[in-house]
Amino acid sequence: QVQLVESGGGLVQAGGSLRLSCAASGRTFNTYTMGWFRQAPGKEREFVAAINYSGGRVYYADSMKGRFTISRDNAKSTVYLQMNSLKPEDTAVYTCAAQHSWADSWIPDSSRYVYWGQGTQVTVSS
Repeated sequence: QVQLVESGGGLVQAGGSLRLSCAASGRTFNTYTMGWFRQAPGKEREFVAAINYSGGRVYYADSMKGRFTISRDNAKSTVYLQMNSLKPEDTAVYTCAAQHSWADSWIPDSSRYVYWGQGTQVTVSS
């Protein structure tokens, strides 16, 4: 069992930056692929980025490449999402999630993730 708790969300102006954190409980954090998803009001959940168990491989949604960076610190059982050059359309609830595999087709598939956090709100003002 893994419990995930996000933090770091807030209100930021367009062009600004935020760093989200997702702290995990449990001893097996370093065996999981970790992902970030987001959901804006009235929209479906959207894949943002993922990182494999060691941090050696990352995967981004095309629209996030170059602006967002995912990383992890297994010693702290924490995964991060650095978000730069934020836009109003980035406004959403950001949620981290964990799954056991690193398969190309599974990485952006939310149904493959078995543990989810509660989410943190990110609001980007214009």
